[in-house]
Amino acid sequence: MRNIVADTGPLVALFYRRDRNHVRVREFLRDNPCLLVTTWAVATEVWHLLPRSARLEFMRWVAVRGVAVLEIGPDDGSSMLAMLEKYHDRPMDLADASLVVVAERLGITEILTVDSADFDVYRLSGNRRFVQVLCA
Repeated sequence: MRNIVADTGPLVALFYRRDRNHVRVREFLRDNPCLLVTTWAVATEVWHLLPRSARLEFMRWVAVRGVAVLEIGPDDGSSMLAMLEKYHDRPMDLADASLVVVAERLGITEILTVDSADFDVYRLSGNRRFVQVLCA
């Protein structure tokens, strides 16, 4: 089964039925069996952006491993700082930096995002681009 890094926007869309990307994300996940991987920085953003009525549903999904929420390790701080400095003109946020670092660590190049402008710019080692699965 393929691993895909999950950004904030699609996770919000999945649990907020009024989001303009709700159907698109739901159908992608229905048609593409995968293991979603994200970080606690992203999960925190999702919680903050979801309406209160959807927050517990999201956390229930996290609890049953609908998405693997990974820790940022002690050695990831310097890598995240390097990303934040490199892309300071975007500006890159902490959640995006955590996703790039985790994707690099796990060797994942596919990302579930609706933020195509930023993830068109962000690069993995070797100048590799992310494959944005909602655009593919």
